[in-house]
Amino acid sequence: LQNFLCYTCKEYVEDLAKVPKAFLQESNVRLIVIGQSSYHHIKPFCSLTGYTHEIYVDPQREIYKILGMKRGEGNKASVRSPHVKSNTLLGSIRSIWRAMTGPAFDFQGDPAQQGGALILGPGNEVHFLHLDKNRLDHVPINTILELAGVKTVNFSNKPQIIDI
Repeated sequence: LQNFLCYTCKEYVEDLAKVPKAFLQESNVRLIVIGQSSYHHIKPFCSLTGYTHEIYVDPQREIYKILGMKRGEGNKASVRSPHVKSNTLLGSIRSIWRAMTGPAFDFQGDPAQQGGALILGPGNEVHFLHLDKNRLDHVPINTILELAGVKTVNFSNKPQIIDI
């Protein structure tokens, strides 16, 4: 994750929370989120997003550095994540409000640090690596699930018509 206050990260993790544990278990896959703040922020973030899978923190951003994740906003022309629901203004206001009203007023990591997505294992083998260019450049979750051999999830809030 970029950081726990980033509205795009919050919305992305809200959708990650919708991935059923049974889907992961069937494929022998673990879903792990890594943030760059203190561990004190994990419980409030999980309560906010409904995320129940594994989550860890890397306050010194060692993993980010090893993977070559960048700081700063890169190419703005990248595809906008389908998991981001808020516009930039409203999302930014919500992030600032959460920072100001949280138990410890801090920005929970370097706001310029970009995140990414990867598929690892078994062992140290890297099967997929995406380094986010900016806060909107998240890989669609179903793309990651497909590449990892996991059933995909319907993230749409729109009603569906199912033919029987």
